[in-house]
Amino acid sequence: LGFLGNRLPDRETRVEAFFLQVAQKMPNHSFLLGGNGWDDKPKSKNVRYVGHVYTRDHNAFNRTPKAVINVNRESMARYGFSPPTRVFEAAGAGACLITDHWEGIALFLEPGSEVLVARNGDEVAQHISELSAERAHSIGRAALRRILSEHTYAHRALQLENLLAGKYQEVAS
Repeated sequence: LGFLGNRLPDRETRVEAFFLQVAQKMPNHSFLLGGNGWDDKPKSKNVRYVGHVYTRDHNAFNRTPKAVINVNRESMARYGFSPPTRVFEAAGAGACLITDHWEGIALFLEPGSEVLVARNGDEVAQHISELSAERAHSIGRAALRRILSEHTYAHRALQLENLLAGKYQEVAS
């Protein structure tokens, strides 16, 4: 399992619960940690820390482990409907994504077939234990198809144009 993200005060506790503690409980599995600020954080021996990962290398990072995990900042998880860029990066790379639960994920990716959702570290560990390479590839491919069919910049630009056109029509009438 891989996690890519900088160490931030409003996310650190959640990264501990969804990633670092899971790694500690699963010593026979390998974990990959990328991002700034984690160098002095205690980690179990099965966690390989690679430090800062440049944007140009995000796809390679996302495709390296069997799955990657998204861990939202506390406020984003609490309010929902606000997927971080990492969700789209991972899915766009065809990676199998596990995300912490937040309201609205199903608007972007279908839980179970395009993304795996975990409410806590135990559910992350369960996903890892049950995840075959074949299923991970299947989830990654499905997520990539969904992203390309519904969630590109071109899709968002068209949505914005339609929204603005509708607003202008209301104001004009």
